[in-house]
Amino acid sequence: MITLKLPDAELGGDLVIPDDPAAMVLFAHGSGSSRHSPRNRAVAEGLNAAGIGTLLLDLLTEQEEQADRATAELRFDIELLTLRLIGAIDALAEGLESAPHTAGLRIGLFGASTGAAAALAAAAARPDVGAVVSRGGRPDLAGPSLPRVRAPVLLIVGGADPEVLRLNEQARQHLDVAELHVVSGATHLFEEPGALAEVTTQVAEWFNRHLDHGT
Repeated sequence: MITLKLPDAELGGDLVIPDDPAAMVLFAHGSGSSRHSPRNRAVAEGLNAAGIGTLLLDLLTEQEEQADRATAELRFDIELLTLRLIGAIDALAEGLESAPHTAGLRIGLFGASTGAAAALAAAAARPDVGAVVSRGGRPDLAGPSLPRVRAPVLLIVGGADPEVLRLNEQARQHLDVAELHVVSGATHLFEEPGALAEVTTQVAEWFNRHLDHGT
């Protein structure tokens, strides 16, 4: 575990850097989740196996998470989540205190649920972000940031998650470069047999394609 010190908060994160990493992917959780999400950790392990470093980060402090469990307000504060994510992007780009060799590596963003909106808004604010993936995300909540995203975006949605699928289809129309991958028969949490494995494969292929070669 590492502690990322930002101007307005200290955030807990889990950092894994393979030998000679091709790139770094920063995970943005949402909707009451955390860096301990078993789904995101499974995806991160798949990326590590593919030679990509990962930082799973809690975008809220422990005190904020306690308040959010009672009110569910902060998880939808996209502006706050985006600012925290931008701070983490800048820290990675400059080199973390505990891992200075992250400096100069290509950076991708992975967002789930409301974290996907923060990832897209952060990519709009930081054009050096090389690629973005949304899993079961709410890209619609990024609103006016969508047309300003220049990074290629992969939107992954379960085929049995119709409302989120509709929102992703609408959001894709406002993105510069985006693909929509529908996991057949999967619901919102991708708990069906093979669903999460398909997600992990798609994510690794997307980031390897767009981060490793700098395209």
